[in-house]
Amino acid sequence: MITTILRRALRRTEDRVGFALLAAAFGLLVMQPAFAHEYKIGSLEIEHPWARMTPAGAKVGGGYLTIENEGKEADRLVSATAEVAGRVEIHEMAVKDGVMTMRMLPDGLEIPAGGEAKLAPGGFHLMLMDLKQPLKEGESFKGTLTFAKAGTVNVSFKIEGMAGPKGSEAAGQDGHSHQHGTPAN
Repeated sequence: MITTILRRALRRTEDRVGFALLAAAFGLLVMQPAFAHEYKIGSLEIEHPWARMTPAGAKVGGGYLTIENEGKEADRLVSATAEVAGRVEIHEMAVKDGVMTMRMLPDGLEIPAGGEAKLAPGGFHLMLMDLKQPLKEGESFKGTLTFAKAGTVNVSFKIEGMAGPKGSEAAGQDGHSHQHGTPAN
């Protein structure tokens, strides 16, 4: 019955083309979350977790993402894991008086209520320690992010080239010219 109705409705070429375009648009709409590379837990939205490729033999790497807090209470990223690393630490890199410093944030990173925390080259980041293998551009790996209030969420980190994701703030940074977020409390 449905095929008979469709056959009658789609007799003209214009109708068939229009139907094909509508079906393609619907397909893209349904698949859109797969392309977005975003995750949500509670009032937190995690956008595009990624890591920079590493040379063979490297024992450390960096993980980056943006966390938006749509809630009315602050939360805190307290830990992370990555299947490619022995351990993951939350770090801050800063340049003061021309001297670069890096420190672990033992209490994690605050995500302010109604605000965001950016983990990006040259600022806050996840330090992937004791890498089990090189991070190769185009591949991905699984990990988790644990928040004090929202809990734990599984994520997938996409491995990008040295310039970072195309069109991102990280693109074009050489790892020595840094921008920071707000310091953790």
